[in-house]
Amino acid sequence: MNTLFDKIWDKHVVQQVADGPTQLYIDRLYCHEVTSPQAFDGLRARGLKCFRPEKVFCMPDHNTPTHDQDKPIADPVSKAQVDALAKNAAEFGVTHYAMGSRDNGIIHVVGPEKGLSLPGMTIVCGDSHTSTHGAMGAVAFGIGTSEVEMVLASQCILQQKPKSMRITVTGRLGRGVTAKDVALYLMAQLTTSGATGYFVEYSGDVVRSLSMEGRLTLCNLSIEMGARGGFIAPDDVTFDYLKGREYAPKGEDWDKAVAYWRTLRSDDDAIFDRELTFDAADIEPRITYGTNPGMGIGITESIQTPPPSEGLGEAKALSYMGFQPGQKLLGTKVDYVFLGACTNGRIEDFRAFASIIKGRKKADGVVAWLVPGSWAVDRQIRDEGLDSVLAEAGFAIRQPGCSACLAMNDDKVPAGKLAVSTSNRNFEGRQGPGSRTILASPLTAAAAAVTGVITDPREFL
Repeated sequence: MNTLFDKIWDKHVVQQVADGPTQLYIDRLYCHEVTSPQAFDGLRARGLKCFRPEKVFCMPDHNTPTHDQDKPIADPVSKAQVDALAKNAAEFGVTHYAMGSRDNGIIHVVGPEKGLSLPGMTIVCGDSHTSTHGAMGAVAFGIGTSEVEMVLASQCILQQKPKSMRITVTGRLGRGVTAKDVALYLMAQLTTSGATGYFVEYSGDVVRSLSMEGRLTLCNLSIEMGARGGFIAPDDVTFDYLKGREYAPKGEDWDKAVAYWRTLRSDDDAIFDRELTFDAADIEPRITYGTNPGMGIGITESIQTPPPSEGLGEAKALSYMGFQPGQKLLGTKVDYVFLGACTNGRIEDFRAFASIIKGRKKADGVVAWLVPGSWAVDRQIRDEGLDSVLAEAGFAIRQPGCSACLAMNDDKVPAGKLAVSTSNRNFEGRQGPGSRTILASPLTAAAAAVTGVITDPREFL
């Protein structure tokens, strides 16, 4: 009667504190430059070493520029954080994938593609979108800086066990509907707090039909429903993706690992604290219209008049975005298009974008930032000839990093400008002070990039 979450969690319990939290063993700690400096300083102040340095992998991503990475970082704050990560990794003996190196990229893209994130693991990082790694069949969640220090020092963390939720999506996705659209639909149904206190297992025919890249996108956005994390039971899609990757088991160890991974599923009679079911027939390409990811509509729908209980918040959001209740967003002029982030910076996302723009041209007046999630993705883009398709349409590929997902680097959307973005958050100023963000899939972003307005991508399919 156990859920998969129970099975993984229970296997990693070191001890249960009486009337308190669980001491949980952590298989993998990822660190980036923003949330780790104080954690390493804490070890230094206490005269501690990193307990299991071979379990820790670091890389800068938030502050890295997406151009001229061979030159010193111009912004002094960004440079200080990136330099501090390199210094701390060397001092404490942990693996560091430096900016510009062939192994660098966004930490939530690199972990899966190198086979560092594996089924059955517990994975943490000082970043809320650590839930991404749940697509591998792992229990993965974001933690705070003091908790990063805790894991560095002990390879354990103190956590209250979350409740369990299963979200089942039945049927088949329609034409032009992607994993990103499924996630945006779920956020609109549950709201941004609807899964608070839960760890979500995604299931159903739609989830099983997703590629690994699609699953990574879906799990990435779990946190935007308020969930502690989200994950998917591993299957042949998972195993096919992992086989042969650098840190995946090899030879007999691979066979043994797969045999174990096949046991990682919720029992047929498992009891969840909450169960929800949705029909894929209700999901069309989605866009957001407000200032949180749950404020979204189908691309052909109108913005609804909010109920009185939500009126003030909705009115403030619409005022910021410059929209009105009852308005359709199709045809709305777009200033910026961003393809990338840990949500949609993988090779499948670039293939989707290229499928729309092939044979067309970037619209005049649109600034497009196409940012691979890693140097490995960049190499795949070029190996597949997608760089030529993009160049012929007037698009340039930038260097890997978090880029315009958040305003911690040079890629900032100017105040008042409207961006169609494949990233994960549309908060006020998230992509730059005063910027306005519409979240969408790579297909919808591509359609906007070649038309200059919000466009239903199904027109190009």
